[in-house]
Amino acid sequence: MKHHFSLFIGTALFALFNQAHAELIINGAKVASNTATTTAPVTGSYMSTSSFQGCLANLRSQAIASGVSGSTYDRYTQNLSPDYSVIDKLNYQPEFSTPIWDYLSGLVDDERVQVGKQKLAQHRAVLNRVEQAYGVPAETVVAVWGVESNYGDISGKYPLLQALGTLSCEGRRQSYFRGEFFAAMRILQRGDLTQDQLYGSWAGAFGHTQFMPSTYERLAVDFDGDGRRDLVSSTADALASTANFLKQAGWQTGLPWGFEVKIPQGVSIAGESRRNKKSLNSWIEQGLIRADGTALIQGNLSGSTTAGLISPAGANGPVFLVFKNFDAIYSYNAAESYGLAIAHLSDRLKGGASFLTPWPTDDAGTSRAERREIQQFLVKRGYDIGAVDGLIGDKSRQAIRQEQSRLGLNPTGRAGQQILRAFRQEQAKQMMQ
Repeated sequence: MKHHFSLFIGTALFALFNQAHAELIINGAKVASNTATTTAPVTGSYMSTSSFQGCLANLRSQAIASGVSGSTYDRYTQNLSPDYSVIDKLNYQPEFSTPIWDYLSGLVDDERVQVGKQKLAQHRAVLNRVEQAYGVPAETVVAVWGVESNYGDISGKYPLLQALGTLSCEGRRQSYFRGEFFAAMRILQRGDLTQDQLYGSWAGAFGHTQFMPSTYERLAVDFDGDGRRDLVSSTADALASTANFLKQAGWQTGLPWGFEVKIPQGVSIAGESRRNKKSLNSWIEQGLIRADGTALIQGNLSGSTTAGLISPAGANGPVFLVFKNFDAIYSYNAAESYGLAIAHLSDRLKGGASFLTPWPTDDAGTSRAERREIQQFLVKRGYDIGAVDGLIGDKSRQAIRQEQSRLGLNPTGRAGQQILRAFRQEQAKQMMQ
């Protein structure tokens, strides 16, 4: 699973929305930077000033000390060439910041819910076994799968050894990537995978649920009984390994991740957080109820159960009480918005509804289908934005910004409901002429 560069690669699919953060958080652990300052955006292609093969030769002894045999190291580095585009991605600092409502509307839409329900039915037998073995609900496991790789459809195109080898020799955080580089070789050495299966994100996450190699070594399981831990070709192994990750992260069987709540008028939530947990009795004393009006304590919860409060869009947006299971999800890719996406998708897969409190915006987010519609309008207007895939990148945002200016809208570059409505209205007028 990754574990991750916060918000970014782990979520292979969201990596296309959001580029890497300056601070790398992988597998829930911060990766120390080589410098104290944030690297400035790269404006051109990275050019190495050192010998890649010389670097690999110098790393050989470290690899052997980590458990990689000399023959294995030589085999996989002999003809290895660098890909310096990964350094550009490592250093890239996006100008665009994704609002929480855009993030969630793209990751938890009707399309992903419908496909997720199909996957639940298709893999029911395996998921029942996974749930029995690890105590993690099938819907939660499938939700991770859906967010991480769109159920296996988006897994990454980078040859892992090439990407990790390059990151081991160039740029920031070389020591971290060397560990992942060697871990990838140990996976090959063990026989779990073949080299042609090792494709993933530029930072090294791969497989159905986007594990980093070191996380793969630590938590991947052989659930289909073929003797190999294969999170690339075996859905059973991938789903079980995801559940194992969550269990090891502290998942509590039979308890919820959390739920949306209503805050009584006049009650301040300043200073509240996921980490600042209080008993449900304490929250009840403050007048909190579930967003649907029912009591906080239901099911296996008790008055002594502790929960923290998160408000990803402030007090005027949806507010949630979250339990230890949310922390387990959070550890998969250390970002609350990511955790909320997984949690919300899992609820939707169980038949739950969207959040009851609207996001505090006059330009709500769009689904992937709606984003594809926006992109189609842009193409018809003559913009070269690449594929019409519902993934809003820099080219789409630039085109949207120009169209917003033309239509008298605030040129934010966001693919929100306002620009979609404006396009639809314009098209309707043209059809009436």
